[in-house]
Amino acid sequence: MLKHVSQVARSNVRGLVQSAHPPVRLPNLGAMIGNKWVKGTSTLQTINPATEDVIAHVTDSGPAEVELAYQAANYAFYKGQYGKLTGYERGLLMNKLASLIEKHAAELALLECVDNGKPLSEASAADIPLVIQCFRYFAGWADKINGSVIAPGGPFAAGKFAYVQKEPVGVVAAITPWNFPLLMATWKLAPAIAAGCSVVLKTAPQTPLTANRLAELIIEAGFPEGAVNILPGTDEAGKALVAHQGFDKISFTGSTEVGRLIFGAAAKSEKMQRVTLELGGKSPLIVCSDANVDAAVATAQLGLFLNQGQCCCASSRILVNDKVYDEFVAKTVAATKTRKVGAGWEATTVQGPQVDRTQMDKILGLIETGKKQGAQLLHGGHRVGSKGFFVAPTVFADCKDDMTVMQEEIFGPVMQIAKYTDDEEAIVRANNTQYGLAASVFSRNFTKARAIANRLRAGTVWVNTYDTFDAAIPFGGFKASGLGRDLGEAALAGFLETKSVVVGDCS
Repeated sequence: MLKHVSQVARSNVRGLVQSAHPPVRLPNLGAMIGNKWVKGTSTLQTINPATEDVIAHVTDSGPAEVELAYQAANYAFYKGQYGKLTGYERGLLMNKLASLIEKHAAELALLECVDNGKPLSEASAADIPLVIQCFRYFAGWADKINGSVIAPGGPFAAGKFAYVQKEPVGVVAAITPWNFPLLMATWKLAPAIAAGCSVVLKTAPQTPLTANRLAELIIEAGFPEGAVNILPGTDEAGKALVAHQGFDKISFTGSTEVGRLIFGAAAKSEKMQRVTLELGGKSPLIVCSDANVDAAVATAQLGLFLNQGQCCCASSRILVNDKVYDEFVAKTVAATKTRKVGAGWEATTVQGPQVDRTQMDKILGLIETGKKQGAQLLHGGHRVGSKGFFVAPTVFADCKDDMTVMQEEIFGPVMQIAKYTDDEEAIVRANNTQYGLAASVFSRNFTKARAIANRLRAGTVWVNTYDTFDAAIPFGGFKASGLGRDLGEAALAGFLETKSVVVGDCS
């Protein structure tokens, strides 16, 4: 099927990159289609955001590669070996892949650190372990997707029975962001494979390297041709995927603005493509008057500054009761001043660079807007150094709900703190946003915390914690934060169709 596609020479795509600081070994730099490496007609640069050095030139997939990948995935699902696999066999493949990721965990963590900018400590302790857990969790689901038998009892049911079965939705187009490159790829691939779908995955142009290394491991694990196809590329490749009428489902993680466009395009497609969207957020963290303030301060540091603030669920709106407001603010500023900004591979670094210059400039622009609108800048607010895309951890206090920094998703290390007087006010203000991805409540009184959590319009609410993720816990948003769920049994539902079969007299 892909005989006319040129093979990328191994000698041209794998080697030691010295300019990356530290050196990293590159994966294949082509597009992986049908278990073969394909060169596009153009390339894109991936840049180390800590040094601004070019790490590599990666294939920039275009409409031609999208079509080839679709054909490979379509063949795999309907005619190829992959579509004939049982759930048990798919589970074995995913467990084998998880073992290979575990074997190469240190390599993958360093590659993620250099390509994305995140601290190596975070990639090693969070990203890669969560990737492994996700594949193992959904491997366990692959042979447990069951239907049911129904004994109809209606007026037309005499002599009949029915059964309901779950079937894979088909061929999936998945588009992932740059903030957690390998983890977000896994959140798409694992439930799709467990359900029996074939996948074409388009990665973010800023961070293609770990997904390409994953593609090598997918081939090594023995996945049949076309089961998984991985395309590095710019937004043009994403547009080609969305515009393609052949896909049965689109799974996207990214901005709400782009998610709206994808939802509209899918609704207009001939087959009315299924859609899962995990979109933006402006998540509140409520600190009640009886909260453990020290714990709330430490957790807010994690909730906002993790991954340089480049988290869709970042706790960027901190609502603090007036009885503990001054204490919380003072301790937050003190904690923020201790944060070490630097290259992700340096042992003392807790905050790396933003992913690229565009993101850095956007963040700095919003900081200036916050200052002009009257938010009190207590720390940070500036670029760190002249090389690399570093932004100082920033704290604004005395923020008002109508300020731009309280309304827009900054996607950077910028915390907004606001004061409230009673819990009812906090709930109303927390919900006063188009978003509903995540939220958190800090209180020593679980009954009160639970009552507040139940009224928050968010897909995930953490109580006395933040950013606690597990492959078994569904993740996704209310309102403009998306449709459907990643992770957990709920994620499988997005990759399955329900079919009812009614059987009459077979004599």
